[in-house]
Amino acid sequence: MDATVLHAPGDIRLEQVPDPEIIQHTDAVVRTVATCVCGSDLWPYRGISSVSKPRRIGHEFIGVVEQVGSAVQTVRPGDFVITPFLWSDNTCAHCAAGMQSACANGGGFGGPDSNGDFVDGCQGEYVRVPQADGTLVATPEQPAEELLPSLLTLTDVMATGWHAAVSAQVRPGSTVVVVGDGAVGLCGVLSASLQGAERVVAMSRHADRQAVATEFGATDIVEERGAEGAARIMDLTDGVGADAVLECVGTKESMAQAFASARPGGMVGFVGVPHGAEAPMSDMFRRNVGLAGGVAPVRGYLDDLLPRVWGGQINPGRVFDSVVPLSQVADAYRAMDERTAIKVMLRP
Repeated sequence: MDATVLHAPGDIRLEQVPDPEIIQHTDAVVRTVATCVCGSDLWPYRGISSVSKPRRIGHEFIGVVEQVGSAVQTVRPGDFVITPFLWSDNTCAHCAAGMQSACANGGGFGGPDSNGDFVDGCQGEYVRVPQADGTLVATPEQPAEELLPSLLTLTDVMATGWHAAVSAQVRPGSTVVVVGDGAVGLCGVLSASLQGAERVVAMSRHADRQAVATEFGATDIVEERGAEGAARIMDLTDGVGADAVLECVGTKESMAQAFASARPGGMVGFVGVPHGAEAPMSDMFRRNVGLAGGVAPVRGYLDDLLPRVWGGQINPGRVFDSVVPLSQVADAYRAMDERTAIKVMLRP
């Protein structure tokens, strides 16, 4: 089959690799219908995360079950499924506590499982999914083509934006600031709005992203950054600051921006993959600003989010502004790296 391989920073290739097979009784093999490039894929692509050897890449995909192991009971061949970006058994103590992202028997795509057997990256034609019963979520029936973008967001960015809002304790009537205007940040705007925020401030400098943010419920747009951005937030909130801040980037600057935007007693929910980010402990102590978040437990949110997408109440798939064949995956990475696309869908 064809699959994406990152050889070195800036060097993405589509290559022929072995077709996946059932290895464990709890596995499923899923045919990819749609996959995509994530902002976190850009860290190794840009060389910010080390790339010491060629590696399979990609962690977001939706598709159709082709085969299942003998122990799999909740999905069967022919089912259309959503695959969270981490697999989990959904039964261990951590999963039972709603933290499937820390499953004792879970893991990520593009590397070995707990038995040492390779698990495919998701930017390819087929994927072996371990712990299929605890991971895969079947849709009520085969989805219409126009639903695919929104269903694909449920594998990561919509659920991650939702996790940011949950972690920041967004409440009805609250004022929320979202730092970051990538797909996760935009889904954070939508999530804050859905969770009852009265005012949602999107920090964005890009007209196309501002338009999506406004469509998703942003009441205000702030283009300034740093001290100027914090001052603008204070102007908008009569000098108080935000009740909740969603940090959706992961850099030292974005974390500083988030805390500078929060009111005393406010909460920062962070979901950006940390790269140099630091928590300002003294400021947190002095102003009683809290910090929570981390890797989104996607599987735990799907029972809530899937019906909203399936029923047409929300359309997070708007974050996809480009769709290209999997054969053009190198172009997709380039477009996202150069910010000429918000998020690119890949179709095998």
